[in-house]
Amino acid sequence: MQYDLNLLPVFMALFEERNVTRAAERLGITQPALSNALKRLRETMHDPLFVRERYGMQPTQMAQDLAPVIGAALAAIDEAVRGQQDFDPSKADRLFLIAPNSLVEFVLMPAIVARLREIAPGIRLRLAPFGNDLTEAGVVSGTTAMVIGRITDPPDNLVVQHLMDDGLACVVRADHPLVGERLTKAVYEQLRHVNVLPPGRLRAGLFRTLEERGLKRDVAVSVTHFLAVTEMIAATDYCATLPRLICRHLADDKRLRVVEPPVDLGTFPVEMAWHVRYRNDPAHRWLRSLIADMARELATATR
Repeated sequence: MQYDLNLLPVFMALFEERNVTRAAERLGITQPALSNALKRLRETMHDPLFVRERYGMQPTQMAQDLAPVIGAALAAIDEAVRGQQDFDPSKADRLFLIAPNSLVEFVLMPAIVARLREIAPGIRLRLAPFGNDLTEAGVVSGTTAMVIGRITDPPDNLVVQHLMDDGLACVVRADHPLVGERLTKAVYEQLRHVNVLPPGRLRAGLFRTLEERGLKRDVAVSVTHFLAVTEMIAATDYCATLPRLICRHLADDKRLRVVEPPVDLGTFPVEMAWHVRYRNDPAHRWLRSLIADMARELATATR
């Protein structure tokens, strides 16, 4: 039997998106064209492949069995083609969609953008929300070039690279009446706190760490981004427990003071993940290398 290889990207787009509209947008075709391609796929495979249910197009067992094989075949073709291409960053004209978490967006992306302006001015970045999980961030489907932050439970089609580690410190207003040279456990638990909520399953991370260290925290207000912390701490007697990379920036604000937490709160990783199909893409590989170098420089500067 002769197969139409043009149908394979349609299959993978439907399998990963589980939605006809998003799959068509991803492929740059109309919904009728995608529906026609799906009809041909079904006729070729003698199977429905995708069944419309309440929460989208759900794959049949045959589709689930085919997906890893087709995905690996397309990735191999991508690698073979892209591996032959030359890449000159000074002449490149390309847009990358990146999903950094709020820590990376605040402390690392400005340095990356500044470096790109100097050596690759034609490369443009569009920053997307990190999202509640990797699927929402778009990296699992490959629509997002990469995600940068804390990567948990990555699927097999993602490559994960460790960039650096960070720790935690505390921030209070400079003339705080209860905090002296050091922050004791008693004072830490007496104070009210500003908490930064990361997305999704990571929300319990700091609470779990504090519980493991035997520390209690009375949270007065929770915010969604580190940018909201500065004014709240400067105007109150609250305390915030934040990544040290964030504290490094806040230490320049004379209204604030960075102090050590009453116990060692350990470290956490900052990682970068991307779809396997981009593994040998010359431009993607160059950008990953630049980001890794910038992360190492940042980590070294804060030691």
